[in-house]
Amino acid sequence: MTTLVFGHRNPDTDSVAAAVALSYLKNNLGFKTLPCILGNINKESQYVLDYFGLPVPQIIHNVKSQVRDLDYDVVTGIRPDSSILSAYKLMEQDNLRTLPIVDEEQRLLGIVTMKDIAMELVKGDFYKLKTSISNIVKDLDGKLLVGEDFTVEGRISVIAYYYKTVQDSLGQDDIIIVGDRYDIIECAIRSRVKLIILTSGRDLPPKYIDLAKLQKVPIISVSLDTYTTAKLINQCNYVSFIMKSKGIVKFNHNQYLDEIKEVMISTNFRNYPVVAEDNTFLGFINKQHVLSPGKKKVILVDHNEYGQSAEGLNEAEIVEIIDHHKLGDISTAVPISFRNMPVGSTCTIIHQMFKELNIDLSKEIAGILLAGIISDTLFFKSPTTTQMDRQAVDELNLVLNLNLDNFAMQMFKVGTSLEGNSIEEIFYKDFKQFDLEGYKVGIGQVFTLDIEDVFNRKEQFIEFVHKTHENKGYFLTLLVITDILKEGSYLIFRCENNSFISVAFNVEPTQGIFVPGIVSRKKQVVPQILDAINIIK
Repeated sequence: MTTLVFGHRNPDTDSVAAAVALSYLKNNLGFKTLPCILGNINKESQYVLDYFGLPVPQIIHNVKSQVRDLDYDVVTGIRPDSSILSAYKLMEQDNLRTLPIVDEEQRLLGIVTMKDIAMELVKGDFYKLKTSISNIVKDLDGKLLVGEDFTVEGRISVIAYYYKTVQDSLGQDDIIIVGDRYDIIECAIRSRVKLIILTSGRDLPPKYIDLAKLQKVPIISVSLDTYTTAKLINQCNYVSFIMKSKGIVKFNHNQYLDEIKEVMISTNFRNYPVVAEDNTFLGFINKQHVLSPGKKKVILVDHNEYGQSAEGLNEAEIVEIIDHHKLGDISTAVPISFRNMPVGSTCTIIHQMFKELNIDLSKEIAGILLAGIISDTLFFKSPTTTQMDRQAVDELNLVLNLNLDNFAMQMFKVGTSLEGNSIEEIFYKDFKQFDLEGYKVGIGQVFTLDIEDVFNRKEQFIEFVHKTHENKGYFLTLLVITDILKEGSYLIFRCENNSFISVAFNVEPTQGIFVPGIVSRKKQVVPQILDAINIIK
């Protein structure tokens, strides 16, 4: 199973780069992983990926358990022109109760069950046959004496009468079963019946062979006696003759378990077909599979809180976490590898892992790791910056030989442009929800070199923050607008406590107030909010 590697919702450059680089590292160690993102990437991240020639990771919307995650039964389907008897033998051999009928592209046409076969033996039309010559030869252990393979359809007769009794009743729709009754055989050939089945493995004199060829009447010789042949002949019918093709309850492999459980409860089938989007048959699922479902395997980077992660994370198996934030609320049933370091970027930690494991860095991976560190540390202006971050950038640039000042400024210029962004897009560009000492807090942060554009729409931002605050039921809703050049942030907010902003940031609680030195949500904004909460409690 492929392990999904992803960062937090509203992915930033550190989150995207960490997912891509860690997936690359794991795959080089022999694991099977896929880098993913939980939403559309921002302009800065797109610039970085384009600059280093890397594709955008796959977007996933949740990690809920799907049918595809289950260890469902993989069953080989049979063609509709297979015989009922061959279907039965396959089911007996593989201990199956249900068999899929598929076309040449493995698309599901229908299903047949043991019950269907049993009912055909009890209630079927014993005098009607529609199958291929090859099915009859195979199922009745026979050989074709005259003719070639084709679909034969007609009425079955076992001839035991004197030939004069039947000579006027035989016709071109008849399929006759007969022993070494040469008078009957000659009569049947001259009547140009559909097919003659000669029982007990008898040899047929050449003159009858020649006559059959002349009249174009196929003859099959079978080793079975007449009674056994008559008993088995209708089981040579095409399996499509008895398959169920309408009203089949089937599941797409992308469906979620909570969807299919309701259907299973309201129906009572032993097995349910699993198909792909194009109706390709994949296997069978039953209630036992759902009782012990498989789980998606995931590795989290740049976060360790449920509120910031993929929907349905509680249904997934978390196998590893790499982060540089405070400890969150995620818990696991078994021990996992959890690496958390007080550095400015998750990419710094992953760079360290490359060094420890002695895995070579390609230019592309070195590039996005460097970009992730520069982005999250604001090119070392953030108070979260450590010597380890600076050292990592120096070592990565030995691979790249970039002009770091030019690269960082161009990356920030592209990334902080708000042109064409709506108020909602700006607010949620880098938004995280926190549970701080029981208080529900929502904090959005945007970095920009174009503060004027924000303040031209100040009233709209205030209105949006108020509306979000009421809809989400936050104690504090905060938009932090960070000016990279001035190394500080402007605040737009709504809080249930009117004096809270003053307590937290030591400024007047005025919309759009500038707080010098505040650039890091993780290292400054959240800790100061926590301190303020403890003060007002």
